[in-house]
Amino acid sequence: MELWNRVSGLGAAGFLWALLSCCVIHCLETDINCLKTIKASVQDPLNYLNYTWNFDNDTEGFICRFTGVECWHPDENRVLNLKLSDMGLKGQFPRGIEQCKSLTGLDLSSNKFSGPIPENISSIIQYATSLDLSSNSFSGQIPVNLSNCRYLNSLRLDHNQLSGQIPAELSLLGRLKSFSVANNLLTGPVPAFGPNTIITADDYANNPGLCGAPLPPCMI
Repeated sequence: MELWNRVSGLGAAGFLWALLSCCVIHCLETDINCLKTIKASVQDPLNYLNYTWNFDNDTEGFICRFTGVECWHPDENRVLNLKLSDMGLKGQFPRGIEQCKSLTGLDLSSNKFSGPIPENISSIIQYATSLDLSSNSFSGQIPVNLSNCRYLNSLRLDHNQLSGQIPAELSLLGRLKSFSVANNLLTGPVPAFGPNTIITADDYANNPGLCGAPLPPCMI
């Protein structure tokens, strides 16, 4: 908690320094376990992970050559981004991602994931600046806990089966620049995002009952 309080008050440079320093020793082994857990928890009918995520190698940086894995440095087993888009992956949200302690970007778009977005999503992707879960079959409500992912610049949840209201607390994401929930089952007022977040009506399109700027006003 003490480290988190210090990090949250830092600028971009300080954020990166704190993230690197707290992970440099601990993250290397946990990042390998992170990918092992992801591979074991998802269905991979097209064998993207089965063919390229080979853990028999023990050389430094070997996971950086896995399909969809970007590392902070090519010779260091520390995951920066996971880009697993359009791989035909199935299953629920892979919670093993929380072991990738220095992850800043997660893209699971255009797969066949289903089930809810985890209620504790902010503890799973604590330092993420981008999250793309679009074009899947995620269902249930958007977790209020997403508002604690305070470093998010981009959040895409469009083309799923999410229902209920969009949490008003998402307006607290002061760094957020882009946001889309189009093509879901959402209702109610949309959050009052700040001026840094550029949102058009298209980002809310094809939901049954959303209202509020930039959409028509809500009926009282």
